[in-house]
Amino acid sequence: MPTEPPTSLATAAPVAPATTTASTPTTPPPTPSSILPLDALFSNPVFAGGIGLASLGAAAAFGRRALISGTALLRRQMLVNVEISKRDPSYPWVLQWLAQPRDNTGFLASRLTRLRNLALSTTTKSINAPGAGEGPTHADFRVQPGYGRHIIRHKPGVYIAVNREKASTTSTGTGEPHETLTLTLLWPHRHVLGEVFTEAHALAHRFNEGKTVVYCARRMEWAPLGKPRLKRKLGSVILDEGVKENIVGDVKEFLAAQQWYTDRGVPYRRGYLLYGPPGTGKTSFIQALAGDLDYSVALINLSEVGITDDLLAQLLTQLPEKSLLLLEDVDAAFQNRRQRDADGYTGPTVTFSGLLNALDGLAAGEDRIAFMTTNHIDRLDPALIRPGRVDMMVRIGEATRYQAAEMWKRYYGDIDEDGTGCQRFLTRLEELGLFGQTEDPDVPARHTSTAAIQGLFQFNKGDMEGAIKMAEGLIPRTFEPEVQTGAVKSPA
Repeated sequence: MPTEPPTSLATAAPVAPATTTASTPTTPPPTPSSILPLDALFSNPVFAGGIGLASLGAAAAFGRRALISGTALLRRQMLVNVEISKRDPSYPWVLQWLAQPRDNTGFLASRLTRLRNLALSTTTKSINAPGAGEGPTHADFRVQPGYGRHIIRHKPGVYIAVNREKASTTSTGTGEPHETLTLTLLWPHRHVLGEVFTEAHALAHRFNEGKTVVYCARRMEWAPLGKPRLKRKLGSVILDEGVKENIVGDVKEFLAAQQWYTDRGVPYRRGYLLYGPPGTGKTSFIQALAGDLDYSVALINLSEVGITDDLLAQLLTQLPEKSLLLLEDVDAAFQNRRQRDADGYTGPTVTFSGLLNALDGLAAGEDRIAFMTTNHIDRLDPALIRPGRVDMMVRIGEATRYQAAEMWKRYYGDIDEDGTGCQRFLTRLEELGLFGQTEDPDVPARHTSTAAIQGLFQFNKGDMEGAIKMAEGLIPRTFEPEVQTGAVKSPA
């Protein structure tokens, strides 16, 4: 029987199975969910409610921002705004246009156009009959939108939102607060703005019809000086024969020759100097000329403290449209200026060179008619009255026989039909030597002014005999220095 081959211990020894010893299971590394379990967190009603409220708040904020942006976009696309500053000339025109009564019938118009903030504008005028003395005064009250927001109905289906605001800042010249007027309307109705401004300008023109507006310089801008004056008829100012006609003809020729100046490259401006004794009608003629041309008058006082060279140049380049520039008593502007202080400062005033540059220099404006007046032409510097700055010099002197006769006809022409009273009056003035010559050696040759004759006639309204008897009052009077009598106060 064959014997089995012997096996080695390495191969024959059975392999003992590996025994596993009991050990604790190894814990995995900690995870965030194990630190703060999300399920438990979201299952917390307090936390879940906070998340919900925060989500609602974020959604509400996003929706609000989206609504604001959408509304702003809609306003930009559907509305048009026009802002008018108080410094703009159209500001009072538009306010006056807004004050006009409107037909606000209808359900929508009666509820949208309820004006609760109103401002009152009052104009008065005397309605006295000639020679009736004091009488009633007519007052015209106009109600216009005050400060705040308003809605007006321009025409059926067209509404304009008006916002009148007063700023916290004020004008340095007048102390008045700055104001703005904003008109808002739908974009499809933007063409209405042209109608609004056209109607406002026409309304202002009708309001000032028959009147002359006088502007004065208020710091950096022009402002109306009081209420508009009634136009003075050109025929009411009686100058010597032919003088008035020459000036008026020259001005009208200048106004008709603008293209001629442009074609030749010549500055389109004209200067006039009216000189002569006071009371001869220089300023009155300029006012009447402005009324005849339908112009306004822009007045500058050169001796006023605060009018500097730069300000004068700016004012002359920004004259109101269709206005005559008036510089009165230019001889007194540079006389008796106060002496310089210890530091050499004399205060803000215009200099002579500044005036010359403003009239005819690099800073001079175009499209300008300037009038200067003076009582003493001999005091003026030749540089001021040279051609280019003064193109026409006219002396308006004392009353002549022609002027006295024409003034008599204006005041007593309806009474003195045959002219005998006029001849007696002229003869009396000749006897008093008031026409500059006399045949009586005992009567000196002297003169009187048209202002004195006008005062005499106004004192004797409808009484030509009284005017003849009081003609001696036209003799110019001289006054001696008064001698102080009695108690005189002396400084302590």
